Amino acid sequence: MTAWVALLTAVLAALLAGCASGPQRLNDRDGPEANPPVDLARVPDAEPKLEPIRSGGPNKPYELLGRSYQPITQDAPFTERGLASWYGRKFHGRRTASGEVYNMYAMTAAHPTLPIPSYARIRNPANGREVLVRINDRGPFHPGRIVDLSYTAALKLDVLRGVAPVELQRITFVEIRSG
Repeated sequence: MTAWVALLTAVLAALLAGCASGPQRLNDRDGPEANPPVDLARVPDAEPKLEPIRSGGPNKPYELLGRSYQPITQDAPFTERGLASWYGRKFHGRRTASGEVYNMYAMTAAHPTLPIPSYARIRNPANGREVLVRINDRGPFHPGRIVDLSYTAALKLDVLRGVAPVELQRITFVEIRSG
């Protein structure tokens, strides 16, 4: 009887081990598709244009995970330093807070309080790279993170390994008008 229990235990353990999955890297779960567009590093930055800041919708105050957010609704300078993360395949094709479809290969980003739509310059101080992105979504909602970049924006800034320190500067209407 003891040998029978030992054999049954070994068989069950082997079956359960077969159900387990090995470690996955972040890029395997949320990185680019198997055949991403070529030359993503050459995708042009977002081109800032005058777009009215809508009241309500994604620009109304909201609460998430026990925290309150008050989106900025005036055209004022805004700078911030903190961590950038990125989001990719998991959200590709889904609706953003703006109602647009998320395209991980476009130059866009999510911010918890910048107006939707608006534009921002993101700089990676570790390598000096900069990109211009269009803010069209809300997030990130993790402590210390200030912006969620599209996959392409993260690629161009060289922040694909997870999170990285960045500097964010909002592009105001005055700056857009002056070129």
